[in-house]
Amino acid sequence: MKKTLSTTTKALVLALAASTFSFAGPGLADGAAKFVGNIIQGSAARSDYTTLWNQATAENGCKWGSVEGTRGQYNWRDCDAAYNWAKQNGGHFKFHALVWGSQYPNWLPNLSVDETKKAITAWFDAVQKRYPDLEMIDVVNEAIRNKSGGYHSGYNNTKIIQALGGDNNGDYAFITTAFKMARDRWPNAILIYNDYNTIQWDVDGGINLVNTIKKNGAPIDGYGLQAHDLMTNGGNGGGTGGGGDCMNYNTFTSTMEKIHSKTNNIPIFISEYDVPSTDDGIQKQCVSEQFKYWMEDPHVAGITFWGYIYGQTWLDCNKKANGCSGLIKDGKDRAAMTWLRDYLSKNKGVNETGLPTGDVTPVPPEPQLPFKGEAFAVPGKIEAEYFDVPGKGKNEDGTTNNSFSEMDTENHGLDAGKAKSKEDSTKALLRKDDAPGVDLYANGTGTVIGYNETGEWYEYTINVSEAGDYTLFAAVSGEGGKMVFLLDEKPLSDTIAVSKANAIPSEEENDDIYNDYFKVKTNVTLPAGKHILRMVVAQQYFDVDYFTLVKGKDATDPEPIETQFVQPVLQVDDNTLQHYNVFDTHGVNMGVISGYGFDAAAQLLSESSRVKSSGIYYLRSRTTGELRSVRIAR
Repeated sequence: MKKTLSTTTKALVLALAASTFSFAGPGLADGAAKFVGNIIQGSAARSDYTTLWNQATAENGCKWGSVEGTRGQYNWRDCDAAYNWAKQNGGHFKFHALVWGSQYPNWLPNLSVDETKKAITAWFDAVQKRYPDLEMIDVVNEAIRNKSGGYHSGYNNTKIIQALGGDNNGDYAFITTAFKMARDRWPNAILIYNDYNTIQWDVDGGINLVNTIKKNGAPIDGYGLQAHDLMTNGGNGGGTGGGGDCMNYNTFTSTMEKIHSKTNNIPIFISEYDVPSTDDGIQKQCVSEQFKYWMEDPHVAGITFWGYIYGQTWLDCNKKANGCSGLIKDGKDRAAMTWLRDYLSKNKGVNETGLPTGDVTPVPPEPQLPFKGEAFAVPGKIEAEYFDVPGKGKNEDGTTNNSFSEMDTENHGLDAGKAKSKEDSTKALLRKDDAPGVDLYANGTGTVIGYNETGEWYEYTINVSEAGDYTLFAAVSGEGGKMVFLLDEKPLSDTIAVSKANAIPSEEENDDIYNDYFKVKTNVTLPAGKHILRMVVAQQYFDVDYFTLVKGKDATDPEPIETQFVQPVLQVDDNTLQHYNVFDTHGVNMGVISGYGFDAAAQLLSESSRVKSSGIYYLRSRTTGELRSVRIAR
């Protein structure tokens, strides 16, 4: 079960946070909750660098093409400059970048897939040998896939993708491989994915990539937003551009909130921030709005400006002025820099990411609590919508006090098609104060949790009266989803398929399979006392109404819904014509297709003109109830 800190321990934590000895470090953000850094250009930091910044990124010096211009020969001079500055001055250092579809060695595109894999492996090994103790790494840079099959940078000009495992219609397997390679070499480093145009122009693309590689097992610790796209004229190819006015502030803040909620609050790094403008007033406005927001955003771990000397930064305000994003011009602070100095002298910001990128703000842990004030009695019934009220902070054992994980911020239960009355809207808004994004709507026996996406989970405090075997029943609807249960964060059940396997429905009665509730069950063994039961969505989609825990193995359901459906054990000969229901990812029955086995039916489905768009579809055998997925590209 999750542990919580005692009152005495909480007081000690706060006292230590307030009294711990610290030395004067570099930069205006010394002692702040997160670093405020910049780039080092060339082989040495400027003389004023240490007074202004406490984190360093080499502008070009650590990029593969800069280091290994000739295969097997390494020039570390400019990368060493940034790394050594951090070591010598007590600052932070971020390596930028291991894998990128740009600024790679000129010899790389000519290699075969096998030779490319060898070259990448040798590059990783060389970096690890030179810098075995890296603190932060941009593992993969600018790899969001676009609709035409290209990427944010020129990966298709090399065989990097193929060498690292491919990209099967957007599963980003090559990125997952790169992160695993990095973790093998730097077990303690903060591993980051970094990209541009992810705040104004391609928000969903970045969110999808991060969530996809997380689901695939990539050991990602942070998401880098380059933040070159925060002007009305910004966000051109490669993240360049700039000029005009500041991005609308309300749009900016709502977008940041969306990124946080849809990535489950992954730590954010503002990795290449600049405000390209020749107008001092506009630049000050943008910095004062955007930088201040990030400093006070608990989910932002650090902020890196991409240059600070006017005339020496990479942006030119659409050919109007070279280096126009600089904060210091002709040796004098521009208005934005004056504001920055003043702000950081008075404000330390907030950092609740848990990453050691500044003086992390201590958050005294508060435990999650039963929604009704008391733990659910077992044996007994658990309404799905009554998951625990979330707590705060982390416990002594490293566990969090979150009581649920939701992939997006929108409560789809408020959709016009779901909330048909005032009573329906009231049910949908049941958790508006503590879990507003959870998709609740009126259905089943009252209120259900719907639109369950892979990776989401909900926790319930239970009190088991007697240790022993129990049968867990779940009232669900949908077709093709899977759930699994944990107890105190340890596996409790096998994976349970959400499938009304014995039913052979017609197309008409299954246009909306989410109105047809049935039971699935599994046997579990429970210890006596209070525990945390977690229901995990192992595969989307399905809706869930309630759970019932009954004493005894293979017990009788005290509240059956018509018929209990059990997966039959049948063998089918692939030489016999078989029939399959076809479902999309929303559970809508698209009809029936016939073939000599799953493979033949999948081939026919992929060639069918009825399938208009790319995506995942499901075939369910009308004989055995077995379900398989089919990926189709259009």
